[in-house]
Amino acid sequence: MPRTKDVIVGVDLGGTSLRALAVNGRNEILAMEKIPTNKAQRPSRLIADIAGVVEEAARTAGLKIREVRAVSVGAPGPTDPVRGIVHKAPNLGWHEVALASALKALLHVPVVVDNDVHVGGIGEYALGAGRGAKDMVAIFVGTGIGGAIISGGRLYDGSSGGAGEIGHMVIAVDGPVCGCGHRGCVEALASRTAMEREVRAAIKNGRKSIVLKIMRETHHERMTSSIVARALKKNDKVMRKVMQNAQHYLGILVANVVNLLDPDRVVIGGGINERLGEEFVGPIRATAYEYFLRPKDVHRVRIVGGTLGDNAGALGAVVLARQRLREV
Repeated sequence: MPRTKDVIVGVDLGGTSLRALAVNGRNEILAMEKIPTNKAQRPSRLIADIAGVVEEAARTAGLKIREVRAVSVGAPGPTDPVRGIVHKAPNLGWHEVALASALKALLHVPVVVDNDVHVGGIGEYALGAGRGAKDMVAIFVGTGIGGAIISGGRLYDGSSGGAGEIGHMVIAVDGPVCGCGHRGCVEALASRTAMEREVRAAIKNGRKSIVLKIMRETHHERMTSSIVARALKKNDKVMRKVMQNAQHYLGILVANVVNLLDPDRVVIGGGINERLGEEFVGPIRATAYEYFLRPKDVHRVRIVGGTLGDNAGALGAVVLARQRLREV
């Protein structure tokens, strides 16, 4: 039986699924619950779903919800971590949602809220590929590109909670238009969405590729990480060229981050890393080393793939809650 008030439930609130982990004081996962995210619901109903999956995780861990020390949520989009407000979550249709207070009213336990990529970064720092680092930057490559900055063991939120928007660093001023409206953001050049755009453009221009065939066979409307991996395994020339371009841009991004922030670890996370591992990270590392301002950083700064996979966000939410509860 877990020690009372030792367990925190971490929640990864994604556009596709809701994942809750009940985690004890030794950071051992006692229970995991996962349900689809119903994005069509109004915020109050989705928050009720979060409460339900949290209660189920606690029950599976052998606890009543009142015996849980806290609930901590990683939410998509910009957040106010002090007031627990999600400013904007386009994938959920949320705008200025007071998540922490609403969830606390349902569960009657302390609630911590932060950005999902931030908590994923702190998870990798404390329990994954960042263990042992002093200062770390996490870069998550998926539908978009997000980042988290950890300095001296603490998550750096910035003056308004907006730090870590690494995907919107401009590295090609005349590049493609990003979803944010600017041109040449790394997200518009190297995210999975950008890769799919380039693959489709190449096919439209007469290049042969099996990517769309794989998408049809697997009933996917969008190019997932598994489709990328399958196409590369079959040595699809279009996919390989698009991937090489993306890795080049990501390498430049990593170099810029290292030159600016001077971390001793950079962790690359996200679905493509999970599928490809060193095949994905290796070329990024090689390009980054070329653009380091200080040559000695090649031997000092480690650039590695994340290791926590889908659990990074929920585990990081737990770690972050423990830190913030100590401050209260």
